[in-house]
Amino acid sequence: MQSIKEIKRLFEQTEKEQWCALFSRYAEDGRAGIKKLIVQYKRKLELHEKELQRLEKMLEFEKKYGSECHCICGIDEAGRGPFAGPVVAGAVVLPVGLKLEGLNDSKQVSARRREELFEEIREKAVSYGIGMSSPARIDEINILQATFEAMRHAVEDLEIVPDLLLNDAVTIPQIPIRQVGIVRGDARSLSIAAASIMAKVTRDRLMVEYAELYPEYSFEKNKGYGSKEHREALLKYGPCPIHRNTFIHNYVHSSK
Repeated sequence: MQSIKEIKRLFEQTEKEQWCALFSRYAEDGRAGIKKLIVQYKRKLELHEKELQRLEKMLEFEKKYGSECHCICGIDEAGRGPFAGPVVAGAVVLPVGLKLEGLNDSKQVSARRREELFEEIREKAVSYGIGMSSPARIDEINILQATFEAMRHAVEDLEIVPDLLLNDAVTIPQIPIRQVGIVRGDARSLSIAAASIMAKVTRDRLMVEYAELYPEYSFEKNKGYGSKEHREALLKYGPCPIHRNTFIHNYVHSSK
């Protein structure tokens, strides 16, 4: 007779789609541990199927435009609001119908899962691109125009030219590709959600690197956003080379 540990290992090594066969196989096993195990894995399967339904719903726009556009790219940005660091944009072309469990607006995903999804997207995407605009550029042309510039750079960084861009509620100027802006797109389109993940993780990793150069601002924690600790450090030490002067000017001036 198989041990409970062996049966659990069997579930772990079997694709979820095959679990129902295992439920039937061990339905007559009277051991309490097996009954508990089956209940646990039935719950996991229920959550898995619910997640697949959520992901299917997030393919609404990809399916809507898929018949007329063969290469659909999601676009999103990270870092429009911080006091410091660049604004970063991601552009992602996913394989048709790809569903990555847990993929969602980056703000709704844990840091650990974002890192995992980043690697999955890099591995499975048809193509992805990253674009940035520096703090100096943000000060020069304003954050909105710098965001558009980062998005254009992200599209240029792709290895292919998409037929359609799905954007998170914006229309990017100076780009000769058809665009569709979707309100709350990072929570409604898997392509945009994937771009959101790529932009967010890229920027967060960069801010951790900046924290080694400018440790007094705790960028590894606040990622450049205006936390209390960050504001106090800014008052004490003044700005560093990656601060956005147009974002901190009023705050610093009013505190002197």
